[in-house]
Amino acid sequence: MITHEVEVLVAGLGPVGSVGALNLARQGVQVAAIEATTNGATDLRASTFHAPTIEMLDKLGAADVLLEKGLKAPVYQYRDRKSGETFAFDMAEIADRTRFPFRIQCEQHLMSQDVAAKLAEQSTAKVAYGHRLLFVEQDADKVTAYVETPTSVERYVARYLMAADGSNSVTRKVLGLGFPGFTYSEKFLCYSTRYPIEDALSGLEYVNYISDPKEWMVLLRVPNLWRILVPAAEGDDDGMLLSDQNKDEVFHRMLGDKAQVETNHRTIYRVHQRVCESFVQGRIGLVGDAAHLNSPMGGFGMNSGIHDALNLGDKLVEILRRGGDPELLALYDRQRRTVTNSFVQTQTIDNTKAMSEGWASAREGRRAQMLNLAQDPAARREYLLRQAMFTSLEDAAAIQ
Repeated sequence: MITHEVEVLVAGLGPVGSVGALNLARQGVQVAAIEATTNGATDLRASTFHAPTIEMLDKLGAADVLLEKGLKAPVYQYRDRKSGETFAFDMAEIADRTRFPFRIQCEQHLMSQDVAAKLAEQSTAKVAYGHRLLFVEQDADKVTAYVETPTSVERYVARYLMAADGSNSVTRKVLGLGFPGFTYSEKFLCYSTRYPIEDALSGLEYVNYISDPKEWMVLLRVPNLWRILVPAAEGDDDGMLLSDQNKDEVFHRMLGDKAQVETNHRTIYRVHQRVCESFVQGRIGLVGDAAHLNSPMGGFGMNSGIHDALNLGDKLVEILRRGGDPELLALYDRQRRTVTNSFVQTQTIDNTKAMSEGWASAREGRRAQMLNLAQDPAARREYLLRQAMFTSLEDAAAIQ
């Protein structure tokens, strides 16, 4: 059996794993990064990059694709579908806090493929696609991973493993770590289209959360496409949901009976709220979807995963290059798992509830909250910093 020896093995080359591996390689750590697919995932699930994430990528020299190809979205909007009432929030109000006072809307795979290409150029890194993690084991000194390649099974011996192997993480399962939480009863149906929705629905921004107790929706603009997310009942047949008839009914309810909308993609997925019972076991650290899953409302999932990977990576550099205490891994777990529970999970659950309830349910309370934010600059600034994820990063840094 072929054996590879490295300092850190990174499993998964999505946006989280690719950024984590590049951060390590740029700091002189010998990295091997493996990815089960042959060219990386190209799904459209995540597309929002928050300001602190852009700052982190820029520091790595990996924000150029986002800045060149992505759409800058300084304003995002909450809209009540029934009444048409809107509340908008402008990131320009926190321009004194960041060089990037906006979200960037861009398909995640454009960034992750660019970062993976930069990683492959590093003398300290090896990148292997079509390599699927099968099993991991560890002792006091090392982690051993068994990896299926197109022609064989190979062994990777590493001092540490960064597991960015996704929601169905083999690493998490092999370690026997619990993944408590829940799955939403409804399915999420996602369309993408080049249809000019902005011509039919006036006043849209690039990011729009439209609440309604019957059929809430999210409208996100990415380069060349609108992405539309709507709920579907758990018992609805998937074939029916993906049919032309259902597509037409969704867009007719949204835009009127005359709208003839062609879609570029149609996808169904389930949404989970889950947090692994530990982000670290021995020499193995879990990041991103391997460690936590959440509703897409607010665009926190991918961003928090990148924050995980950079937090863990910097601690591994401290251990490997500067003789840091291995207990730094326990600090990673405390920092990122605490913030995941206190902010990411709490906020996405609340955001999803607000979307599905609309103003009609608990209307006055939610409307009063929005009006207060609209009228109180201090409260609005606090809200913007929290939604942009600056607050969660500060909270994590304060944990020792």
